[in-house]
Amino acid sequence: MGDRSVTSNPGRIALVTGAGLGIGQGIAIELARQGMRVAVHYAHSDKGARDTVAEIEKGGGDAVAFGADLRKVSECRALIDKVVAHFGGLDVLVNNAGVTVAKDFVDIDEETFDDLFALNIRAYFFLAQQAVPHFVARGGGSVINLSSVHGGGGFPLHSAYAATKGAVVAFTRTLAIDLADKRIRVNAIAPGVIEVPRYFDMPGYTTEFGNTMIPWGRVGKPSDIGPLAAFLASDGADFITGQTIYVDGGTNARMGLYWNAPEE
Repeated sequence: MGDRSVTSNPGRIALVTGAGLGIGQGIAIELARQGMRVAVHYAHSDKGARDTVAEIEKGGGDAVAFGADLRKVSECRALIDKVVAHFGGLDVLVNNAGVTVAKDFVDIDEETFDDLFALNIRAYFFLAQQAVPHFVARGGGSVINLSSVHGGGGFPLHSAYAATKGAVVAFTRTLAIDLADKRIRVNAIAPGVIEVPRYFDMPGYTTEFGNTMIPWGRVGKPSDIGPLAAFLASDGADFITGQTIYVDGGTNARMGLYWNAPEE
């Protein structure tokens, strides 16, 4: 890992979980665009994953789709093994797959709580654990965990979800120290409002309304996240580890999504 290129080196191998749509799809496509071979994970339907693979292949890249229920530790481990068996190694793990629940604190039941933590943090932990020996075999690696603005600031109806994303930040920081001597860097990306299809299921949501919530004046797109992930996976980020980087149009800096300034 000596070439300090600012982009991902061609031939590196990456696994992106939850890459059949939204942020994960955007990251997978960008990593492939920068020359990486990409394993595209999906949880239930393979349609989105097949679309991601087709988009990568259309651009001349190399990609394959694998399904796994990451709420099960055994399937986390098996997924890493399948990627290594297919490509011959692993250099980059992007822990992106997750679930969002917006629900009043008093209405969160045990099953919902357990599902959130199983997918949003426990899977990250055991995927990384299974990947470590494969990174070591290739001289180092990069883990990129997806957190959220919810991990750094409160917002109504997101108590359990925010708890998982705050855990991702703490996990990222500590794992970076644990793995530094193995030349494995660990960082997190904390997106803000990144417009994905589920946003349009919310009553009253429109892109125009979303734009009013963000200091930068527009909602984010999955394509806003991919370039940062590619950079963090590259040798250009060799001295960056243990960090959480917000990609949110200024939301976290302003301490919130809403700003009702008084009229002058």
